Amino acid sequence: MNKMFQEEARSIEIFDECDILVCGGGAAGHSAAIAAARAGAKNIILMERYGYMGGDATGGYVIMVPHLSYKNKQFVRGLQEEWFQRLKAVPGAILGPEGDEVGSNDPALLDRWSSIWDCTSNCQDSPKRVVRSVYFEPNQLKIEMDKMLVEESARIRVYCHSWACRPIMENDAVKGVIFESKEGRKAILAKVVIDATGDGDIFSQTGAPYSETKDLDTRNVSTAMVFRVGGVDYEQFFRTNRSNPESIGKIVQGLSELVEGQRMMPLPSERNDVVWINNWIKPMNCIDVKDLTKTEMMIRTKIREIIAFLKDNAAGFDDAFLYDIAPQLGARCSRRLVGEYVMTPLDYATHKEHDDVIAWHSTICRMNDSAPVEIPYRVLLPQKVDNLLAPGRHTSADAVAFDWISLIPQCVGTGQAAGVAAAVAVEKGTTVRDVDIKRVQDILVEQDVPLPRRKDVDPELTELVEANDYGLYTKLAKMAKENPEEVLKYRQP
Repeated sequence: MNKMFQEEARSIEIFDECDILVCGGGAAGHSAAIAAARAGAKNIILMERYGYMGGDATGGYVIMVPHLSYKNKQFVRGLQEEWFQRLKAVPGAILGPEGDEVGSNDPALLDRWSSIWDCTSNCQDSPKRVVRSVYFEPNQLKIEMDKMLVEESARIRVYCHSWACRPIMENDAVKGVIFESKEGRKAILAKVVIDATGDGDIFSQTGAPYSETKDLDTRNVSTAMVFRVGGVDYEQFFRTNRSNPESIGKIVQGLSELVEGQRMMPLPSERNDVVWINNWIKPMNCIDVKDLTKTEMMIRTKIREIIAFLKDNAAGFDDAFLYDIAPQLGARCSRRLVGEYVMTPLDYATHKEHDDVIAWHSTICRMNDSAPVEIPYRVLLPQKVDNLLAPGRHTSADAVAFDWISLIPQCVGTGQAAGVAAAVAVEKGTTVRDVDIKRVQDILVEQDVPLPRRKDVDPELTELVEANDYGLYTKLAKMAKENPEEVLKYRQP
């Protein structure tokens, strides 16, 4: 439709002013606000379109945080690990290997954790080992994330049910954001804006370069509508399918036939009697309202048939019932920042060191056996635009590398770094582009974020990756040394 309506110009009330405005309260935005407050910032606003924090983790029911460790060491810590340490005090809120179990190849432990998806390694070029992946109850995490904000209430003001919809620009600098709510259209002015919307809702309107995922061979061209099923025995389901591998194929095929040929799979949760049904609806774009609507209605209208099918065909589902439905759609990718640095598969297939490293993360990439890679600060920095950072699900990476850097741990890690950088910039009176990156790194380490090449970080982390050639013993990594261009075409199985 090419018809246009000319909106009448109008004055917009300035609702509030702050030093740091975080748009989006998901894993990245919540972490940015908390990290900024703990780094000393005193005037922070966190704006969220829903009535709770956590985004996909708590609202989309992406209730597993994968691959926080490599071999027997945990590399992903900081606010990500704090989530789980806080939830440990809540009975039954989390499930996952920890302590001496991580990295173990003990047959009993491997058997125990192999039933829980991604709690054991999956690289064919390395012996099987236990991996630090954590399952959690999303509503308990919602509560804990609120508690974290309340603890910083002297520094952070939270506005829920507020949708950041447009940047306020002065030449090439962002000066604030216009938002919509039940109170109407209003504005917030800020010295630094952090776009943690996940879809680049702000940076896409500033003139900063960005791209959109159109690679049909990656998981990022899919959406999801997750729901949970109770009254099951997941252990029985897993053991039965492991002893009869053909059965799981038939179940997946049967589920697919119910939803227009789309992929769907029951996955474990933090408790044996509840599973979550993840799905990958392709090709979908999570900024297209028609795709969003189709995803939600397609799945919801089929839930009863799906559960009936599982009751009839899947071991452990005899007494299954609908437990609940995720309150928001699961979004994987839409817009991606083309920042000052763009990560590619070569970042995983070769050992790259960055002076501006702000996260040193193990990931789900099999190319380097999930060994940690360095994520530079520049992936958060838009080109051409000042006073803006973009952590989270839309950070700067190509369509393939994005598959491994857009998960919850990397959203938390880049969000924490963005918050610290914003706090340092405000304190020192610089822009986020010219921020003292050494000071940012110092504070991140103080906030329990391991970074490479530092004397104040456990030296055993560096010793481990050096002893294992940074995971570059895989066939794919070796191929990269001979033919780097071929590795750029790699897709995660």
